[in-house]
Amino acid sequence: MADQPALLEELHRLRARVPQLTGALAASVDGLVLAHDTPGVEPEGLAALTAAALGVAIRTTDATGRGELRELLLRGHLGYVATYAAGAHAVLTLLAQDRVNVGRLHLEGRRAGARIGELVDTAAPAPAPAPARPAVRPAPRTRTARTTASPAAGPTTTTTTPRSTTPRTTTES
Repeated sequence: MADQPALLEELHRLRARVPQLTGALAASVDGLVLAHDTPGVEPEGLAALTAAALGVAIRTTDATGRGELRELLLRGHLGYVATYAAGAHAVLTLLAQDRVNVGRLHLEGRRAGARIGELVDTAAPAPAPAPARPAVRPAPRTRTARTTASPAAGPTTTTTTPRSTTPRTTTES
């Protein structure tokens, strides 16, 4: 993946620019830790939760026609969790105190996310082309016989009702 020391240096610079940050994590979109500066928080758990939240957020933006996901902001009574897209293969998750300037958080988070995305995307191998899938046509639907049974009738009887496949036409006089 990307150069971990370069990612870690970016996280440290970000925390220096926004003093109210209490943690920063760069992770792959599938929840693997790339670099972290998260004192008191388990980075693997945070990366996994970020991936799960990212999946829900992406589906929400798709379902509502809001385009490609750029960021996700959560606020608890003790502070914020902000996640920013970082290129095609990574995300940046920031933990901030409740008194953080949210505009500044977004400004610096977006900038850092873009830089992290550049580092990760240039180091990521190109995805292998998807294998061609043969065209598969669904099997034609067939009708099955209807079975009717009555407790008083005794044995089960089977009745098949044929249906015409020709369209009906009506003539008006």
